Amino acid sequence: MRSIFKTGAAALAMTTILAGGALADAHGALSGTLRISSDMSNPGPRAVMEGLAAEFDAMHPDLSVELTVVDREAWKTQIRNVLSANPPDVVNWYAANRMAPFVNAGLFMDITDWWDAGDFEGLESVRGALTQDDRVWGIPYTYYQWGVYYREDIFNELGLSEPATWEEELANCQVIVDSGRACYTIGTKFLWTAGGWFDYLNMRTNGFDFHMALARGEVPWTDDRVRATFANWRQLIDMGGFIADHQTYSWQEALPFMINGEATAYLMGNFAVDQLRNGGLTDDQLDFYQFPVITPGLPQGEDAPTDTFHVAAGAQNVDAARAFLQYVASAEVQTRINGPEGLGQLPVNANASVADDEFIQQGFEMLSQNAQGGIAQFFDRDWPAEMASIGMEGLQEFMVFPDNLDDILARLEAARQRVY
Repeated sequence: MRSIFKTGAAALAMTTILAGGALADAHGALSGTLRISSDMSNPGPRAVMEGLAAEFDAMHPDLSVELTVVDREAWKTQIRNVLSANPPDVVNWYAANRMAPFVNAGLFMDITDWWDAGDFEGLESVRGALTQDDRVWGIPYTYYQWGVYYREDIFNELGLSEPATWEEELANCQVIVDSGRACYTIGTKFLWTAGGWFDYLNMRTNGFDFHMALARGEVPWTDDRVRATFANWRQLIDMGGFIADHQTYSWQEALPFMINGEATAYLMGNFAVDQLRNGGLTDDQLDFYQFPVITPGLPQGEDAPTDTFHVAAGAQNVDAARAFLQYVASAEVQTRINGPEGLGQLPVNANASVADDEFIQQGFEMLSQNAQGGIAQFFDRDWPAEMASIGMEGLQEFMVFPDNLDDILARLEAARQRVY
């Protein structure tokens, strides 16, 4: 999909989702074309991205904004080619290790000087997530909590309460299975959802510091502590806690199992709330809880991935790209795009406001008050790309064939020794 915004009333109509005062341009008049490639292909995020492009275009009469929206899964394999040949000026991507291959290949522009010049006031606390080799390579515009979204009405029907411990989780799951339902829906067709389960089980079994040491390649996959994580996971698998044939579903295709009441919960990021609401569930039917404690006394770590914008090293309109990043980083814009009518997530800018939405507020409270262990970016962002790919294949295989664990761990350990 490609949209070129310089269409008068049509462009202004696109900005209704972003109603509010436009930011003044600090770099003088912008001209030419600003080309943006984005992976915000789901309906809600796509509307936000189109609104951003249209509003920025309307702010600058002599500038045309050209937006290309690519399917989110396809973008993961296309981005390198897009950045290598006739690249756009600005692209969506992710923080931490996920940006490292493009930094190392010289495909992202070093924007340290823009940070040092004060372009991104309010983002100072997250500068480290965009830093590699003491240089800064992009800006964040949103982050979001992971956790357990569940059917509160079904819990009430079965007399269940939110579990705080693993023992309570397993007891709840047994009641749910006995009622003819699965405890959890999940779609592992694109692998990363299994990564979320490993993140939480490993952080809760062994702690955040151990989890990150494993991500850095400092711990063998055959370590007994890793096996303990899989043993806990297998307890849910063996009791029928997950929907059948999940490897054939994307994460969206797994949503109807929860919407229809065939499964009671989903371990997922907050972006799922919009889809659950669109599927017909009301806030009276939905609720959220933090993943329960497994090993008592371990400070709880959380997954809170950060999504980012980067300037391509081969950008043609650097002035417009810089102004666009400054605009997206502002407290005003981050407040608006992260609200329940937009991304339904959390603004990164410290001066932005958190939306008055049940799930956004719960996520903000959890991450700010009860994530003492630390904040992880997510399995496929904290592990190097090659290790993450091999690792997630193994995690999905384990969920389908748990008896293969020894072979899976041997393959992952061989990959660790090669990759690192």
